[in-house]
Amino acid sequence: MFANLNQDSFYWPRAIAHRLRGIVVAAAIVVLGSLAGLCYGADSSVWPMSTTFDAPREGTPTAEEIATVVSARFHIRLPDALEIGRAVLNAAGRYTISPLLLLAVIEVESSFDRFAVSVVGAKGLMQVLPSQHRDRVLRTSDLTDARTNVRIGSEILHNYIMASDGNLEDALYRYSGGARGYARRVVDRMSMMKAEFGL
Repeated sequence: MFANLNQDSFYWPRAIAHRLRGIVVAAAIVVLGSLAGLCYGADSSVWPMSTTFDAPREGTPTAEEIATVVSARFHIRLPDALEIGRAVLNAAGRYTISPLLLLAVIEVESSFDRFAVSVVGAKGLMQVLPSQHRDRVLRTSDLTDARTNVRIGSEILHNYIMASDGNLEDALYRYSGGARGYARRVVDRMSMMKAEFGL
């Protein structure tokens, strides 16, 4: 009676369980990000008192608005600046991080120079250090690509924020490798960008 059943029919519960697990993980990330104030629509009051981070309440700049500001301030070709804007918005949505935070980190790290290389070998817009993040960098060879660099850098920053229980100052300290005053510089750049975008 069961001889004609397709063998694939026995694997459907496993496929459903796998999809449900993915949905639960995604929901947990969104909930934790909201509780930690990482969503760019979140109220800034959920951040620890030691941090002056203030995510935009009214909205988020578009890729075109980001490109216009970045192109004008950092003398980057508009198509390249637009690619950066899209990369930032994609990563912000993927990792529930304020795009202004990502833009501020990029400004502090590389001044939007995708070919920047530090004395210790950190590369690209978000100065990803291949020797410290081999597991992520092995999947790609081009850290000068805006999408790749911003995605990897955002994932690293997101993981530091989670490991720091949402404390942005501590997460930025880890991201910078312990640089003094780094978090203050990032927050200052965020405030400037917020004003530039009228948020």
